Amino acid sequence: MDDRAVQELLDKQAIREVIYRYSRGLDRMDKEMAYSVWHPDGTALYHDIFEGTGHEFVDWVWEAHEAMESHSHQMTNILIEVAGDRAVSETYAIVSLRRLPDENGHSAELVSRSRYLDRWSKRDGRWAIDHRIHVSDLQLEDGVSRPGDAESRRDPADPSFDLFRSLR
Repeated sequence: MDDRAVQELLDKQAIREVIYRYSRGLDRMDKEMAYSVWHPDGTALYHDIFEGTGHEFVDWVWEAHEAMESHSHQMTNILIEVAGDRAVSETYAIVSLRRLPDENGHSAELVSRSRYLDRWSKRDGRWAIDHRIHVSDLQLEDGVSRPGDAESRRDPADPSFDLFRSLR
């Protein structure tokens, strides 16, 4: 394998890590991590609901996520093409947002399937999003009567933090 092929694999893995940090940033309510996936001038287009910078998107979505009991962003099929310091990717996402219970203790869960169409660039050795287009494939909402998973947290008390600290 030549050096160029190895570099392409390294670049693709670096981009995947950024995509995964997006999920972790939102799900663990780590705003700085969520900001880090965009370049400062990066933009986001979520058609009818949001258009602006990536950082503005994080601020906008933060309010909605704070009002949820829990949320989970699962990134599945990730296709990446790299051309030097530029890249594009298509990422399939399954997102589950559980609303806080109402006065009767009933909650609802919104599940969506969508895709993120991202344009990337590597600046100063760091891959980040230049522009994201969100494509909605499906949205469902259903009542939920069971309580949330008591083990899951949206802060540093989540068990995943201990796991990653164990290597330090």
